Amino acid sequence: MGSSVAGAAFAQSALAESSANAEDGYGMLVDTTECIGCRKCEWACAQENKLSDKPVEAFEDPSAFEEPRRMTADAYTVVNRYDIPDQPAQHTFVKAQCMHCLRPACVSACLVGALRRQPSGQVTYDAWKCMGCRYCMVACPFQVPAYQYDNALTPVVSKCNFCFNRVQNEGKMPACADMCPPMCLTFAKRSELLRLAHQKIEANPDRYLDHVYGEHELGGTAWMYLTSRPVTELGLLEFDAKAIPDRTEPMQHAIFKMGVPPMLLFGLLTVAMKTFEHKEEE
Repeated sequence: MGSSVAGAAFAQSALAESSANAEDGYGMLVDTTECIGCRKCEWACAQENKLSDKPVEAFEDPSAFEEPRRMTADAYTVVNRYDIPDQPAQHTFVKAQCMHCLRPACVSACLVGALRRQPSGQVTYDAWKCMGCRYCMVACPFQVPAYQYDNALTPVVSKCNFCFNRVQNEGKMPACADMCPPMCLTFAKRSELLRLAHQKIEANPDRYLDHVYGEHELGGTAWMYLTSRPVTELGLLEFDAKAIPDRTEPMQHAIFKMGVPPMLLFGLLTVAMKTFEHKEEE
């Protein structure tokens, strides 16, 4: 019971720390009008994170676009293709990965602090702290975290960490952006990316929708998108501006405010259920 209280307090502290540095963190702007679907970002990510030893040629297989894909324990990023109804020969390609939310639901849900939003903007994962509850997978609105179900002994939760070590320790940009041939990925501070995004929209109103996806959604995300079509046509979900922790934490605070641990609450609920079952049997 004590560990649950401590875990909740740790998560709330981590979120408070990350929120204070939200606008100063790194971000990535994805221009979907420039992506050519080469999937070299997938290859670069796999190489950087030692997820695959496949050559870059293996990522040129067009059959990967036959069905929409999502991230897995062996693929931290994927590129999906979306048809343009009135232009059969044209397509829109959209890269998907962890969005690195400014107020991450996964961090809020993690009881042991295995997930943390760094002051530099990346949401990172510490496998040594993880207890395998997978609450982060349930909490994530973008369905990003993946679990190593095929690893029976040392399974971990897997997701993009925004190349944290590469950026912080080596002074390089994330591997996907470094590899991108058409340079549709722009890496910079989030505030700079927002200025660039709105400048692009203002300069090319016929090319872009007047909306930067991720600027406000769910409290804002570090990864943001420019599109020429409604985001719902491109595999991106619509959300309002309220962060998920702002919805769930008031309930958590109410439970812990008087020092009532979850196990006691669950115990009371169990007693109530057993009581009703006994009455029904009578």
